[in-house]
Amino acid sequence: MMSPQLAKGRAEYRRAFWSARGLFVVAGIFSCFVNLLMLTGPMFMLQVYDRVLASGSKETLWVLFALVAGLFAVMGILDFLRGRILANAGARFQAMLDGRVFDGVMRRSLSPAERAKPAAAMRDLESIQQFLSGNAPFAFFDAPWVPIYLAAIFMFHPILGAFSLAAAVLLFFIALLNQMMTREPEVESRVAAAESEKFADSMRRDAETVRALGMGSAARGRWGEMRGNALGAQMQHSTRAGFFQTFAKTFRMFLQSAILAVGAWLAVKQEISPGMMIAASILMGRALAPVDQAIANWRVFVRARHGARALQEFFAMTPVSEAKTTLPDPQAKLDVSNLAVAPPGERTPIIRGVSFSVGPGEAVGVIGPSASGKSTLARALTGVWQPLAGEVRFDGATLDQWEETELGQRIGYLPQDVGLFAGTIAQNIARLSPEMNESEVVEAARRAGAHKMIVGLPNGYDTEIGEGGGQLSGGQRQRVGLARALYGEPPLLVFDEPNANLDAEGEATLVQAIRDAKERGCAVIVMAHRPSAIAACDKLLVLKEGQQQAFGPRDEVLRQTTSNHGQVTPINRVAAGSAQ
Repeated sequence: MMSPQLAKGRAEYRRAFWSARGLFVVAGIFSCFVNLLMLTGPMFMLQVYDRVLASGSKETLWVLFALVAGLFAVMGILDFLRGRILANAGARFQAMLDGRVFDGVMRRSLSPAERAKPAAAMRDLESIQQFLSGNAPFAFFDAPWVPIYLAAIFMFHPILGAFSLAAAVLLFFIALLNQMMTREPEVESRVAAAESEKFADSMRRDAETVRALGMGSAARGRWGEMRGNALGAQMQHSTRAGFFQTFAKTFRMFLQSAILAVGAWLAVKQEISPGMMIAASILMGRALAPVDQAIANWRVFVRARHGARALQEFFAMTPVSEAKTTLPDPQAKLDVSNLAVAPPGERTPIIRGVSFSVGPGEAVGVIGPSASGKSTLARALTGVWQPLAGEVRFDGATLDQWEETELGQRIGYLPQDVGLFAGTIAQNIARLSPEMNESEVVEAARRAGAHKMIVGLPNGYDTEIGEGGGQLSGGQRQRVGLARALYGEPPLLVFDEPNANLDAEGEATLVQAIRDAKERGCAVIVMAHRPSAIAACDKLLVLKEGQQQAFGPRDEVLRQTTSNHGQVTPINRVAAGSAQ
């Protein structure tokens, strides 16, 4: 029985697909005329053999030829137009779902497990668009005309009709056999290719590590093994599919010759005319063409069918976010109550029992050893990860009451791994906004201490930094990321290890940026592993193994953590260092 979620995903997919039903109807109407005009060739042959040759009338021949030329011209135009109509239907379908799929992929990528997987949903959508834009749909539009062509052949002679019907049934079973014999290797090929592509992408992302550690040969060997498995499965599928495609094509050509032999035998017996013999051969070719088309385009159809099913499951797992009431501009006040957080899709919390508050003009430092849950807390405070228990309230409203974009514009987030994007430095600071405020970009860079560094680059703020900010050093990326967090003067700032790649000058600038934000009435939360980052903090929150150990005024918490019966723990070392 289908789950309610999957039923909703299927309904959403079908609404998008059938939104182009008008184009499908027009293509169907054009297909009717195209298939009617396909009778032009057989009828012309019938008239030439039975009327023109018998009467010797040149005038009849020229009139028939002119008529046939016009009909074929109309048929060609209609055939071209129905192809363009289906291509437009595919483009419309993809355009309608592009944004939906992109948003779903981004939401799914919030989970570390999902982030490591290829964005298959985008390829699934593209496979359906390619199916609709190619020749494969013609088989579906032309298939209903097979009985009509067979009925016309039966009108010539029952034996010719029975022969054509048997030929159609044989080709149909060949198509079914093709589907059964190629299904398993096609799935294996697709899975193996995805795995090798995933591994290659991971090696490409960490190319520096691979090179520096001398892992290139081992990585290439492992990738080669995975790629070999993928190629083997692809070759097996290609071999089987090619066999059936070639066999079906050759067999169809043989059948057309065979029906000529049967027709000639009937013509010798004077049961049909020579024109009927030729017309029956052409009509049978048209009757068998949809089956031949289906076999030739079977791989495209299978990919599209798999893509449709995968998209329905994707929509079921990532439902559309409901519209939310726009809330007024928030005050810089954040309240966290008994918070427990786990990565999306998991139930084991990384942090639990965390409670604290921060108000306008205050800064809270979050300290603790590695793997204590600081980055997890940062993700929860920005709404990236949802709580398992407890709540986070921003100006009194839980984060899920905010529309995603509106919440993001009111939070300045500097992640531990600064992610920059292909484009200029100014575009990155402005969060890729198409309505970039240049004065605010420069002001954010000044507050982040990045203005001098930026204008020192060859093209200043217009410097293209490449994917991932590869043209910048780690410290430069961190400063640009800090400027991006400050852009637009958001009331809440969340910094995760903001000084990880900064030198002494950069750390001093960071501390000043935090103090400036406090003076403007912002609430600031700083996840710190190095003590200098909490120099401007008013309060400290201490985490250990995902649990809250202490929270309160900075100096008081420092005294508590450094007087733990004389024992020196990782937390104590961080706290003690920050007091210096």
